[in-house]
Amino acid sequence: MNRIANAFASKTNLLNTYFTAGYPSLHDTIPLAKALVEAGADILEIGMPFSDPLADGPVIQGSSSVALANGMSIPVLFEQLQGLRAAVPETPVFLMGYLNPVMQFGVEEFCRQAAAVGVDGVILPDLPLAEYEEFYLETFKKHGLKAVFLITPQTSADRIRHLDSLSDAFLYLVSGPGTTGGTTQPDAVTQAQYFERIAALKLRNPRLIGFGIADKAGFDAACQHAEGAIIGSALIRALEDVDDAPAAAGRFVRGIKQA
Repeated sequence: MNRIANAFASKTNLLNTYFTAGYPSLHDTIPLAKALVEAGADILEIGMPFSDPLADGPVIQGSSSVALANGMSIPVLFEQLQGLRAAVPETPVFLMGYLNPVMQFGVEEFCRQAAAVGVDGVILPDLPLAEYEEFYLETFKKHGLKAVFLITPQTSADRIRHLDSLSDAFLYLVSGPGTTGGTTQPDAVTQAQYFERIAALKLRNPRLIGFGIADKAGFDAACQHAEGAIIGSALIRALEDVDDAPAAAGRFVRGIKQA
């Protein structure tokens, strides 16, 4: 069952929501996944907390610190994800994190367990492309996991086409410079030119825009240039200091997806 292809074929303006496994409480992972999908999230990115998340801003860094202190780890996450497909049967789910913890766990075993619990793909922003092709591509393929690659305004057309050829999921368009949750964005004209340059390449994979998208207006604007958008830091902020994290997550998504 290709949940990724089905999602992109059946909908437009897809909302991909990122949340950190084990945040705000250790056992919130599956309840949050269920609440997000029930409220209208089309794709889930479950963050694997790491002590040195290079691409993440202070909000996601903070959630990772809390999750690690709560006891979250890759083994604990895979134990929790045994209930993933009972909670969200048809929603594409990606694990997002960094290469170091995956290597410590063992790439082959990581892929095996991810596939076994129903994960569809993996996003590792610090995985060098050459290493992926030489060492990991076949392992990902063997276990049916889709790799997602990030594209920035500085990425050359040749590299973008190469990344497109290596993926069967979507391309992650970083909206501008900086880390996740950043408020500094390029001017609208520069950003539109970037998105139009990508569209002109006629890539085979759909595109989702992420970094700095925090509300319905930002989501709607991104959807004018891609098949959807990714929201993470703003969702994490909505889960801070709440009594019922799944309920708060549902309210947040409904606020983004409302007509």
